This record gives sequence, C-alpha cells and structure tokens, in this order.
Amino acid sequence: MDAVEVTAAREGSPSPQDAPLPPQDLARAQLLVSVAVALLVLLASCLLIWIFVRTRKSSRRAVLLVGLCDSGKTLLFVRLLTGNFRNTQTSITDSSALYRVNNDKRTNVTLIDLPGHESLRLQFLDRFKAAARAIVFVVDSVAFQREMKDVAEFLYQLLIDNVVLKNAPPLLIACNKQDVTMAKSSKLIQQQLERELNTLRVTLSAAPSTLESTGSGSAPQLGKKGKEFDFSQLPMKVEFIECSARGGKGEEGSADIEDLEKWLGKIA
Repeated sequence: MDAVEVTAAREGSPSPQDAPLPPQDLARAQLLVSVAVALLVLLASCLLIWIFVRTRKSSRRAVLLVGLCDSGKTLLFVRLLTGNFRNTQTSITDSSALYRVNNDKRTNVTLIDLPGHESLRLQFLDRFKAAARAIVFVVDSVAFQREMKDVAEFLYQLLIDNVVLKNAPPLLIACNKQDVTMAKSSKLIQQQLERELNTLRVTLSAAPSTLESTGSGSAPQLGKKGKEFDFSQLPMKVEFIECSARGGKGEEGSADIEDLEKWLGKIA
C-alpha cells in the first residue's frame, strides 16, 4: 500500500522538464531572443541596402570623358575603342560607344566623350551625369600651367554638382600628353590643382558667382570646412595617372594608356 502511494505521488509530481524557469533564467532567455531578432532585422536591412546600392550602381554604365578643348579626350576615346591613331578635331556634340573591358563580352561600359568647349561642357555634363558610373577628367599636361585656372574652374563645378556628390562615381584625373618633354607630372598637377581649388573655394565663399549656380539652392561645400583642400576629402575616390593618347612614336606607334585601361577594368 505504501509502495502504491509513493508511485502515485511520483507520477503526480511535475518532472524537472515541466517545472517553470526561475525568473532570472526567463529574463535571460527573453533577452537572447530579443538580441537574435534584432540581429536578424539588422542583417536583413543591410542586405536590402546592399541590393539597392548594387542595383543603382549597375544601372549606371557610362564612363564620361570630360576636360577642356584640345586635352586629348577624343583621341583617348578612339584609342580605347580601336587602338589606332586618328586625327581629331574639336567636337560640338557627344560621341558614345560600347567599350569591352579586356575584350570580355560580359564586362563592358559605355564610353561617352563630351565636348570640352566652355559654352557646351556643362550642358552635356548635365545631360549624362546621372548615368555616370565613373568620370575621366582629361588634362593637357603640356598646357597645364597656362590652363590651370580654367581646368580648376571646370573641375570645381564638377565636384560640387549635387548629382555627382550624391552618386560619388570614381574620378580619374588622366594627365595626358606625357610623351612631350615639357609635360608636367601627375604629382605636380595634383598639388597645383589642390592649391588652385582651395583658392577658388575661398574666393567663391567670400563672393559667390555663377560658378556655384549648378543647381537649386546653395552650393555644397568643397572638401572639409576649415582645412586646406585635398582630394582625399571628397566622397568619391580620386586617382591620378599619366598617359599619352598619341604615344611616343605618334601615328606609327601605340598609345601609352595601360594605366587607364587597368582603371576601367577595375571600375567596370
């Protein structure tokens, strides 16, 4: 009889698995669940942002060739597409063509050569800037000392453009015509451009002009306020290379554009 009663008592008592958790263990479990849910939400948000950014970037397939007249943009355009030399002249409209990176049919961008004439360049930049995956700013390394002010003004307008700042496409400063003895080095051009852009920023902040009227509202600040300007302060990555669309042997030889081709392969 006693044995039966003991067995019944055992059967009626809750097992250790069925016993309620102590308050401190329950709170710890709830905290772990909350942390796990928060991490899942964070990961999902990051994934959605990554997909959105990738989609937007993949929709921008144009590489813009910009710069002043006679900087060699059009010859660079021709060399990249055909490898051949061709006499060019100042254009008043854009030219575009599909460029296959390393001759790979699956990897390509659309090269767009924009006019460099002062009265046209901003008009065409406005037309194509939203589609820019990257921008190549071509500089005449031989005439740079003489054209430095004009180069800096155009570059300034490009760098404070609201669409360019928002999309932050990689920017390459291609210091062209390096086959000429009097050509300035890319390092010197970078240093002088940084000084000239800094001077331009200070001047325009004191007396705003049409250079800053690239969009509605007040123009964005170039670089970091209170610091001497340098290209590392910009939201996009800026690189400098030396190249020669003409090449050391002119019409008979090949162009020196390997660094440009490598850069295009990197951003494509």
